Amino acid sequence: MRKKAVLAWSGGKDCALALCKLQEDGEYDVVSLLTTITAGYDRVSMHGVRSNLLERQADSIGINIQRVTIPKECSNEEYDVRMRDAMESLRKKRIEAIAFGDIFLENVRRYREERLSDSGMDILFPLWKQDTALLARKFIDLGFRAVITCVDTDKLSRSFAGKEFDLAFLSALPSTVDQCGENGEFHTFVYDGPIFRKRIDFDRGDVVLRDNRFCFCDLVPR
Repeated sequence: MRKKAVLAWSGGKDCALALCKLQEDGEYDVVSLLTTITAGYDRVSMHGVRSNLLERQADSIGINIQRVTIPKECSNEEYDVRMRDAMESLRKKRIEAIAFGDIFLENVRRYREERLSDSGMDILFPLWKQDTALLARKFIDLGFRAVITCVDTDKLSRSFAGKEFDLAFLSALPSTVDQCGENGEFHTFVYDGPIFRKRIDFDRGDVVLRDNRFCFCDLVPR
């Protein structure tokens, strides 16, 4: 009997690869995608993707979304409260594991493990310590398609917002930028690939700078 698992889901490439890996390994059955949505914007936190595109992803994958709604300018304390409530809800559903798409940030992993230490769940990192340059190319080779939705302009030019995540994109990245954007340099939205039953169609909309730092490319569902 496979253990029931939930996957932290942003709609981006790393969590898509993590889902692919979990499904391939077969030890865990991912039954829910856990996503934080920012109230007021109704968009995926940090990625800026509309929640209706997220729902289309979930429908195409065939796994339900569990939303955790957080306020604008959410404090760490408030975030922890919302996540504790979400974990309690998952325990009631007999979820036995939670997975994350983190790759090499030790402080992020430590934070997650500390916050979930009393959850009774297995804490999984399917992509942990994989080479990010190889991982980025594997994503493309597997047939995944993604678009850049957010760029941290302190680390990368805003001109990259809205570009396709492909070999041309990777070759154009400065050497200081991780090829998977693991340091927060950019975020993505995955719209096609082996985990999907059908492609997610959208148009690129406005490109907007927020907080004089983060540049978002709006994706408009077709």
